[in-house]
Amino acid sequence: MLRDTALVERFRADLDALCPAHKRIGTAVSGGPDSLALLLLAAAARPGQVEAATVDHALRAESRAEAELVASTCAQLGVPHTILTAQWEAKPVTAVQEQARQARYDHLGQWIADRGLDALATAHHADDQAETVLMRLNRGSGLRGLAGIRAKSTIPGSRLPLIRPLLGWRRHQLGDVCITAGLRPIEDPSNADEQFERVRIRRGLADASWLDAAALAQSASHLGSADDAIDWMTESLALARVTDDGDALRIDPDGLPAELQRRLLLHVFARFDAPEPRGPELSRATAALARGETVTLSGLKLQGGSAWRISKAPPRR
Repeated sequence: MLRDTALVERFRADLDALCPAHKRIGTAVSGGPDSLALLLLAAAARPGQVEAATVDHALRAESRAEAELVASTCAQLGVPHTILTAQWEAKPVTAVQEQARQARYDHLGQWIADRGLDALATAHHADDQAETVLMRLNRGSGLRGLAGIRAKSTIPGSRLPLIRPLLGWRRHQLGDVCITAGLRPIEDPSNADEQFERVRIRRGLADASWLDAAALAQSASHLGSADDAIDWMTESLALARVTDDGDALRIDPDGLPAELQRRLLLHVFARFDAPEPRGPELSRATAALARGETVTLSGLKLQGGSAWRISKAPPRR
């Protein structure tokens, strides 16, 4: 359905940079313009190596029919398709988008594993990136948060590869891909609901002609490179600054910039296989340790002082 060879070659280069050409990928397709464009481009770039899944969040009456429309499009493209239906003990009434996102990735991660696919591709693009950077600026995020959406990461809750080959593409370009292919995307009403922060940011960005979404996305890419460089430095620093103390690990924070202290703490969390805390939680913990205090975070006991001692927290009584 997609005959523009220049677009396909551009996408193939973006995809190959994140996932080798011989690998099989799964695409998350909601039926909106961005994910439909991803489906079209992936099917053209890697024929026979692509599968698709649609998560029916079961939060709107229309969602099942929309998933079936995607299934029909996949059948026309010769792409295997699966509908994954969310099961709720009680449908969420608060933090709806956050809970839907968690359910979506839980289902997609299990699907990727079950199908033996090598990576999950999602349709996040440059405009999504710009919105994310502005949202996080508005929250006072640090370097890692301002690096925005990463082109290559892991599916939340798992270690399976998650790739985003469209981060260099603009929203209108993906819409044009669908128009050229003669597809009519599904319009999700939540994309116009201003109770959601992203919708408010999107409209604010559209109204601020002096803001350049592509430049914001490029800045996020530069910040991502800086974040990777600090992670690389942290691995070397940990050899000298983190020592094993039997049932605990010790960090020598003396003289280090606050950011490197935080990174060493995250390094230790990873060694304990403990959940990585959010930025504000980590900053509060680091400040408490610098004051010589003891705190519990992510199931670990953190003891401050001239050297920080981290061990598993005792079970609650």
